[in-house]
Amino acid sequence: MELQEIKPKLSLVFDDNTKTVVWKNHVDYTIWAIIIISTIAIFLSTYEGVNEKYGTVLDAIDIVTTILFTIEVSLRIWTIDILEPKYKGFWGRVKYCLSFYGLIDFVSTYSYYINFFIPLPLDALKAIRVARLLRIFRFMKSYRLLTTAISSKGKEMFISMQFLGITTIILSFVLFFAEHEAQPEVFDNGMRSVTWAFMQYIGDPGNFGDFQPITTIGRTIACLIGILGIAIFAVPAGLIGAGFTEAMEEEEKKKKTEKNVKRLRLAFERKMDRYTRVQVSPQFVSIADIQARLRMSMDDIFDAIDHSDHFRLVNLANTRTIDEKAEDKLAVEHFPLNRNYGYFIDRGSKVTIASPSSLVDPCFYHFAYYFAKLAGFNYISRELGELWPYKSFYLPSEELKKDPAFQSYMDDLQSLVNREDHWLITLLVASGANEPAYPTQVHFTYGGKRGDESYDDPNITIHNVPLFEQMYQEVSERLNTAFNIQCDKQRYHDTSNQKLFTRHLEGNDKFNSFYIRIAWSECLWNPAHVQISQVMGEVFNKYFDGNKATGTDPDLKKKGIGYEGYAK
Repeated sequence: MELQEIKPKLSLVFDDNTKTVVWKNHVDYTIWAIIIISTIAIFLSTYEGVNEKYGTVLDAIDIVTTILFTIEVSLRIWTIDILEPKYKGFWGRVKYCLSFYGLIDFVSTYSYYINFFIPLPLDALKAIRVARLLRIFRFMKSYRLLTTAISSKGKEMFISMQFLGITTIILSFVLFFAEHEAQPEVFDNGMRSVTWAFMQYIGDPGNFGDFQPITTIGRTIACLIGILGIAIFAVPAGLIGAGFTEAMEEEEKKKKTEKNVKRLRLAFERKMDRYTRVQVSPQFVSIADIQARLRMSMDDIFDAIDHSDHFRLVNLANTRTIDEKAEDKLAVEHFPLNRNYGYFIDRGSKVTIASPSSLVDPCFYHFAYYFAKLAGFNYISRELGELWPYKSFYLPSEELKKDPAFQSYMDDLQSLVNREDHWLITLLVASGANEPAYPTQVHFTYGGKRGDESYDDPNITIHNVPLFEQMYQEVSERLNTAFNIQCDKQRYHDTSNQKLFTRHLEGNDKFNSFYIRIAWSECLWNPAHVQISQVMGEVFNKYFDGNKATGTDPDLKKKGIGYEGYAK
């Protein structure tokens, strides 16, 4: 097994979560045990009698635990970019080593080796290694809650400390003017009064304010400073207490939400498609069904959707034509993810199915996904991003081109179309939202103007026209015969725009590209929508990808939830 295959699996050991699977728990608890043993050994070495009698054993424990920590910390630093991408690269790892836990790891472990080059006092070395005990905090839920509470109330604490600090300075100046004439040798400048005031808050351990005001005003100011001294500790304590309560409530809410996410997944149990006899995940589940079957409230459903990137709320009314005047109907989609833009799978095919608008076209991701899976085609889909205002991958703006997600999408797509004799097929929807119903349901376009059904336009994206025409004739005939679905070429849609995403790919003259817009009435509401994609895939395979059999993927026979358990 190569290092790059080991690294992701090894990184899971260092996820600092003691609620992961059993063998990883054992690693976490082993680290705890080594930290505690190391600390106890250092503590026992402080007793002269114990050190004289068992010094050799304690030194051996120190050496062994240091070696184990060296291995563990080195592997943690090596794999940290898998768990947290912000620490990627050399400087990213340097940044990790300067973080709170990273610094504890580095100093408490590697100081032992630094001693070989720069001699350090033995007591200092032991004191540094005792800092390993702080590493246990990363596993402790209570510590995480406390840090969350402090950080959540940081702004309020800063404002309150500002108020107390400024008030103290004002009172200390009033104190100076009141006491200067009475005690000129004591209150000889403003700094003395300021120092005295602030020292009262911490008990004046250095005797910097070992004098007292004697005037009535001065004593009154001293009383006020004493009251502020109580507030300096009471206000932050109250804020942290409130923050801790809120953090615990948020933790409970998070647990409930995670539970609801798991319940929501169950609604997407794969079922047998009666036309193709393959197991497919539901295209959507209505909000009403989720409420009735899972007993989840609207708030629970919305929280689960917000908490997970694999769900999306859609309005099915947008899948109806403008003439139908459909009423709003909310539903939930569940889709696969493995990229920062959505989903990508390379099946080694000469055909790639691209879905640049699944994010905003309700339930179309389902048709595009199973289209590619049934036929064994490569697949790339945009599932993540802002829904409003929507920035389209199909027709990207100059601003969107700078988006890392769009760049990743185009890089992955480029890696596929670079192959010899490649066919890029972009799937889109038609006849929904504000569109009318067209006489035809499947619209093929290939870079020409609307209404131009010829291949004469110099900007068309088909290079093997005869092969495409043969495919078009056969797929049109089969869809018409089997489903009474009519096809057309460039009759209603224009793809001559030079800004379309496919025209940004390099080597446009080396690969074939065309677009298919499919009416929602066929790709969503037709009960045979999976079979429709299978028939189209069979024809495309025949002409573009060696006539492979469709629907033979063993995954398609597996029962399960959503897209879990699929090999690819």
